[in-house]
Amino acid sequence: MSDVEILARVERRRKWSIEEKAALMAEVEAEGGKVRRVARRHRISESLLYNWRSAWKAAAAAAHSPAAVDFMPLGVFHGAAKAEPAMLPAPEPPPLQQRGEARAGAIDIALPDGSRVSVDAFVNEKALSRVLRAMKGAV
Repeated sequence: MSDVEILARVERRRKWSIEEKAALMAEVEAEGGKVRRVARRHRISESLLYNWRSAWKAAAAAAHSPAAVDFMPLGVFHGAAKAEPAMLPAPEPPPLQQRGEARAGAIDIALPDGSRVSVDAFVNEKALSRVLRAMKGAV
């Protein structure tokens, strides 16, 4: 029987700085998006570069996302066990927009109890229907 020597190497994860990642991403772009060439040149996994690129794209998209959507609260639930009403009154609605400032396809719905719903052409019809049914049931 012969003696066998086993050589094992332990690879540790490398920590990449933001500057190193940016340099590699710039190199990928300079190569015309050829991830394989850059990965082979630097002896790193192609998937690592793909993951970095998708993360950078997602971060760029999040940085340029539209402003938050404003919601009009209908009321706040409190102490349902008490004899008083379960809903607090809704805050005063903002004044209606002037005719020249109207949004495309804007609809303002004013209910007899003073509740109002304002939507535009991009409203989800099923969601609006659910809201109106809920408001009708709350009256």
